[in-house]
Amino acid sequence: MGAAVVRDGRLLAARRTTPAAAAGRWELPGGKVEPGESPAAALVREIAEELGCAVAVERWLDGEQPIGTTHLLRAALCRLTRGEPVPGPDHGEVRWLASGQLDEVDWLEPDRPFLPELEGLLRDGR
Repeated sequence: MGAAVVRDGRLLAARRTTPAAAAGRWELPGGKVEPGESPAAALVREIAEELGCAVAVERWLDGEQPIGTTHLLRAALCRLTRGEPVPGPDHGEVRWLASGQLDEVDWLEPDRPFLPELEGLLRDGR
C-alpha cells in the first residue's frame, strides 16, 4: 500500500535507502498488509513506523500496480493528522512536491501510474 499524503497542495515523496535496487529512488511511502489487517489500517501503521507521523486514509486512488510477481500496489489519498514526516531507516529524505514538480524526482515504476491522478488533484488545489 502506498500513501499519497497531500497537504496544502503538495504531495509527500520519500526517497528509499533500501533495498539496493531501489536506493535513491522516490516513492509514495507505505508497506505491506499484515494478516488480519485492513489495507487502510496497514497504511496508517506503516506511515507511523516509517515516518513517525499519523495519517488518515480519505479514499483509494484508481488502479493497482504489480510489484514483482507476488505483490500489488494500491495507493490511497491521505491527509496528515499528527506530526511531521521524518525519514527513518528506509527513507533518507522526504520532500513535499507541488503540481508541476512531480517529475523532478526519479519515482519507482509501480508508483508512476498514480502520478497523473495526483497531479490533477494538486492542480485542482487539493
